[in-house]
Amino acid sequence: MYRPAIYTAGGITAFVVEADTAGITVEQRNEFMGLRGIENGVTRLYQARVPAENRIGAEGDGLKVALATLNTGRLSLPAMCAGAAKWCTEIARQWSGERVQWGRPIAEHDAVAGKIAFITATTVALGSVAELSSLVADQGRHDIRIEAALAKLYSSELAWLVADDLVQIRGGRGYETADSLVARGERGVPVERMLRDLRITRIFEGSTEIMHLFIAREAVDAHLTAAGALIDPETTVSRKVRAAGQASRFYARWLPSLVTGRGQHPRAYAEFGPLATHLRFVELASRRLARQTFYGMMRWQARLEHHQRFLGRLVDIEAELFAMSASCVRAQQMHSNDLQQGRDARDLADRFCRQARVRVQELFERLWTNTDAPDRATARRTLDGRYEWAEQGILDPSIAGPCIAEVRGGPSELADQHRTV
Repeated sequence: MYRPAIYTAGGITAFVVEADTAGITVEQRNEFMGLRGIENGVTRLYQARVPAENRIGAEGDGLKVALATLNTGRLSLPAMCAGAAKWCTEIARQWSGERVQWGRPIAEHDAVAGKIAFITATTVALGSVAELSSLVADQGRHDIRIEAALAKLYSSELAWLVADDLVQIRGGRGYETADSLVARGERGVPVERMLRDLRITRIFEGSTEIMHLFIAREAVDAHLTAAGALIDPETTVSRKVRAAGQASRFYARWLPSLVTGRGQHPRAYAEFGPLATHLRFVELASRRLARQTFYGMMRWQARLEHHQRFLGRLVDIEAELFAMSASCVRAQQMHSNDLQQGRDARDLADRFCRQARVRVQELFERLWTNTDAPDRATARRTLDGRYEWAEQGILDPSIAGPCIAEVRGGPSELADQHRTV
């Protein structure tokens, strides 16, 4: 089946047709780094007849239909990432227990043990994020755009790190293809394929950068509603005066609750046992996150949208806190159903939360101590061609195999030396 969308007088309209319909030609099948079973391609429709009953939704509703599917796609990716992480955990456990270096299994070496702990704890967290997000979606009580976006963002980023660590644990065999391993008599473990296939999860259904901006926009929406006119440089003086009163009333109620009083004393969460300390951390960190968002608004005002790495760190903190909450809730549920497995679940949730807390603290520190401004200046100078000399002296990578290779830049002797490959 083929599911395109076309522009009509009423806007974009979505429809579905059989791929062998007259007038439909697949001119090119795209090839990718991973996901090599996917059938994306360049498709031409020329005088193809589409019956009215093949239309999806009303005419002109194509964009709405496409956007409605985003939550589903963004919730399917966390499930895929959780499954991939489970497989990585299994391979890491098996290989690190079998492979011996310096007289003992590599799992007993601290450098590898740290990676195994990260992989295992993160796998449990990714499963928790996928389950909690799906449960919220199934309940259908409210808009899940933020939960779906957070789950997609966090799962795709962490699953990639898990797979990358697995390649490192497997060493040269992790970089080697499964077919090559089988050809020389070893078990064909497709670790490099897992890494290639997972890379796309950070791009499709909304890239990491787009997810950062989307979630950040939702996070600052309350501030924009309360003080948007006040910080808008194009707003008239009279509107700014009215906005100042509105903002004053909003922040008079909101900000004190984050700085003093009950806001500094989270609830006990006693029902979560040893995980209660992590949930208290989540609550306090959430209030701190809200304060930092406010400080960013006050510092940069309407220019905040241009500080995308600052916004990205805010969202990454939010994602870590979301994953910590999901891990604690799932572990507690497992503890209620099965005492022994629940203890193990609590142990892994505790391990993940302790790792996540370190990342959260680092992200908070990097909100205001970073190289963002000079990095932007370097990027501008790079685009202006000031550093083109750094690109010189390389063989053209677009020419593969035995061929005449062009050496770009550098002394003529170097070019002559490498002219024939």
